[in-house]
Amino acid sequence: MSDSRIRELPKSERPREKLLERGAASLTDAELLAIFIRTGLKGRNAVGVAQELLRNRGSLFELSRCTIREIRDSAKGIGPAKACELAAAFELGKRLARGLAARPKCDSPEAIFELIAPELQALRTESLRLLLLDTKYQLIRVEEISTGSVNESIAHPREIFRPALIHSAFAVVLVHNHPSGDPEPSKADHQITRRLLDAADLLGVRLLDHVVIGTPEGGRKPYSSFREMGVIC
Repeated sequence: MSDSRIRELPKSERPREKLLERGAASLTDAELLAIFIRTGLKGRNAVGVAQELLRNRGSLFELSRCTIREIRDSAKGIGPAKACELAAAFELGKRLARGLAARPKCDSPEAIFELIAPELQALRTESLRLLLLDTKYQLIRVEEISTGSVNESIAHPREIFRPALIHSAFAVVLVHNHPSGDPEPSKADHQITRRLLDAADLLGVRLLDHVVIGTPEGGRKPYSSFREMGVIC
């Protein structure tokens, strides 16, 4: 795509016209971003600005993880207003992913991954979440327990199981992300899981699984499940 003004391009190459004629799926990542950016700057149209954004951040996924300030500083022609619009668009996508099912069944690591991965994969720090489930393993709610590195001092059983007791959950699933992208459980992850299994037995709450969320790479699973590993039965 040249850096000429968008209105000087053939209609078939203009992002809005392409969207109207062929649908959003026909647009490249840069063209989709250009819809929100709208205008470029001297010598570079909105698509060129979008391409610079993607080039400087590496991918659309990495761009979606940026703060408003980071988006603004990633390319010339992106001011506070445009950065806010892009951040809002990314947040809408995350909320849509969370709301696809009102009370999804979370009885498998695949279902758990589909439910919560889009949000956790976008984070740059670890976030420990607790999925509260009813007797049919349907989601009651999701509670954030802590942010930052997951360790035994932060992830104390009393802090983790408090929401389950408050909301009378039958079962729970512990989920946290590895911002590095590697879903392999750490030594601390194993230690926490064993402690929580003992606590769950005492409290009469079933620990259904502990899932570690990573990002897809080389065809391997983007998550690890302690239930699949046989640690949780």
